Amino acid sequence: MSDSTNPGAVIDAQSAPPTQPPSEKTGRSGIRRIFSGSFGRNLGLIVALLLIVAVGAITAADTFMSLNNMLVILRQASIIGVISIGMTFVIISGGIDLSVGAVMGLASVVATIDVMQNAVDQTHWVLMVVVALAVGLAAGIINGVVIAYGKVVAFMATLAMLVAARGLAEIIAERRTLVIRERGFITFFNEDFLGIDVLIWIFILVSVAGWILLNRTTFGRRTVAIGGNREAARLAGINVKRHTVWLYALAGLTAGIAAVMILGRTTAGTSTHGQLYELDAIAAVVVGGTLLVGGRGTITGTVLGVLVFATLSNVFIQNNLSSSVQAVAKGVIIVIAVLLQQRFAKPAGARST
Repeated sequence: MSDSTNPGAVIDAQSAPPTQPPSEKTGRSGIRRIFSGSFGRNLGLIVALLLIVAVGAITAADTFMSLNNMLVILRQASIIGVISIGMTFVIISGGIDLSVGAVMGLASVVATIDVMQNAVDQTHWVLMVVVALAVGLAAGIINGVVIAYGKVVAFMATLAMLVAARGLAEIIAERRTLVIRERGFITFFNEDFLGIDVLIWIFILVSVAGWILLNRTTFGRRTVAIGGNREAARLAGINVKRHTVWLYALAGLTAGIAAVMILGRTTAGTSTHGQLYELDAIAAVVVGGTLLVGGRGTITGTVLGVLVFATLSNVFIQNNLSSSVQAVAKGVIIVIAVLLQQRFAKPAGARST
């Protein structure tokens, strides 16, 4: 019998590049999926956190591993953590909010002006809490309306709010520190429940509420959809503009909660509260695995990102290292996190150029 093999096919087969064995290709894509998923990102953050804890235990063994110091770390993380929860939703949607720190300062001032404290004397200190939350919520709604309906870029709109809120806080406070007179407010926010500071409990409650909102509600699914593809979300029937307003309102509300927390910790309102907090919150969210372009993020990752930075700062303080060195270390961590995002956010079959 004559050989029926096609010579052209033999040449094509010989010239074709070698292909990876199916098992090897499947294994690599499986590993990539694991590490690009939320489980892999959170696992990496847990490992990083444990490494920082190990460094602290080795370099400052006498004080770092004490229960009191662990609670100090959580207390320091709580205020930034609450702001970061709101920031997570905004960034997942593809936006940004640079005004949360200034809004926090404004809320702390409005809640502690003389008129408000006189009203508290006649009613209850809960009025201060309500006012601070209302100021944060109102600022967030203004941001959302300007961005969604005014079609102003989120960066510029929230930058304008940052400047305006900080200036308004200085005008209202007359550049003074407004000391809280109501002892009931101070006592409540400095109490411990089950041995845990009330500020930590607030952080825990806000984190749990944020997790439920993002993962178990239509609001969360719509947020992710808008961040993934805004036009597709609109065509799918989502009112993108209205949802955007609610997202920035949520960020403003968390800034108001943070204002109440810092009032409880410092017992005073001032226009300087919250300076650069927006950058710390964005850094925690990004390190936590939320994409700056939107469409992906987790509350768990954000909480771990906040704890990484809080623990790192504590290690530096325990070893008497300067704040400048802390800033450099934080910058390096942020750059590494963004590079890892770019690496693992690519589709499995995409080639790097």
